[in-house]
Amino acid sequence: MTTVGLVGANGHGKHHRRRIAQLDGVRLIAVADTQPVEPDPPLPDGVRVFTGHREMLAAAAPDVVIICTPPHTHLAIAEDALRAGADVLLEKPPVRTVDEHHRLMAVLAETGRACQVGFQALGSRAAGLLWDAVAREKVTGIAAVASWQRDDSYYARAPWAGRRSVGGRAVVDGVLVNPLAHAVMQSLATAAAAGAGAPVSVEIERYRTRPIEVDDTAFARFTFAGGLVLVVAATLAGEDFIAGEIIVDGSAGRAVLEYPTDRLALPGESEPRRVEGRTDLLENLIAHRAAAGVPLLSPLSRTLTFTAVLAALTDPALPPPVLVEARERDGVRVIPGINAVLRATARTAVLPSEAAVAWAVPPHRRSLTP
Repeated sequence: MTTVGLVGANGHGKHHRRRIAQLDGVRLIAVADTQPVEPDPPLPDGVRVFTGHREMLAAAAPDVVIICTPPHTHLAIAEDALRAGADVLLEKPPVRTVDEHHRLMAVLAETGRACQVGFQALGSRAAGLLWDAVAREKVTGIAAVASWQRDDSYYARAPWAGRRSVGGRAVVDGVLVNPLAHAVMQSLATAAAAGAGAPVSVEIERYRTRPIEVDDTAFARFTFAGGLVLVVAATLAGEDFIAGEIIVDGSAGRAVLEYPTDRLALPGESEPRRVEGRTDLLENLIAHRAAAGVPLLSPLSRTLTFTAVLAALTDPALPPPVLVEARERDGVRVIPGINAVLRATARTAVLPSEAAVAWAVPPHRRSLTP
């Protein structure tokens, strides 16, 4: 029996509570949250409730700790859990900076424990098929595109939402590093499968539709050591919904993976098909604990490039995102014509400012050094 402690029992933590209840040989024994634990789903009998993670670690000593707290709190909690002898499932984004990432890697080496990062789409069989395909051909370009909607309540859900700092502490929020971080990670993993090497620079355009401190619409163009270009275009002020697509052009044609739904069209396939099979990251972590020959699907080491990208996209030296005009539609703010701009950017790798989009401003360039 593998015992689990959950730090951050509300919000997305409720998803983990439900998932643990579905797994055989896994038992939730303790939760920690600074707020009262919401009753749905109900905690199993005997689960101990704490207001601090250190008290939980000392009193319950779980085998695995799931950390589902605001990103700027991750490092300290993960260090404490690892040093207490637990393996960790750390929600994305794992940490705020490359220095923090290396610091946590050092604690893993010191303790001999394991850390899985919650990029669950890395466990997708559809993604694996895409990566196998791109490894066999010459890839000429990669893009990611997503168009979601979020209303004002999304930015009222937590004191750090939409903020760059809280109480003097830098926080991590923004469309590409939080709600659509999976689009960035899946496209980086696809570039890695294509043998692109490391990304060496990024050009960033950041926009907002409301009085927040971060972006809700962003465009990023990455250049890799081998010359490959990757473009990510995403918004939370979208028109028609685009769940999230990874688009790969190469010598065999175009492939498209809709990563949230595992729908995949490989070169030569006219329509996407649903590919069943996704390995749960908690199950994978438990299997890794039981047999060292079972590799982690999303180890901390695999996400270093993502952290380097995150640090560039949230660089405190970046000016605030540009305010663009939006229209109210069904209680959300929508940028007129945004989906066409997203699609054009993904298709051409030309940023909105270079395409003379009226509200666009020139990009900021940052070097990437994982």
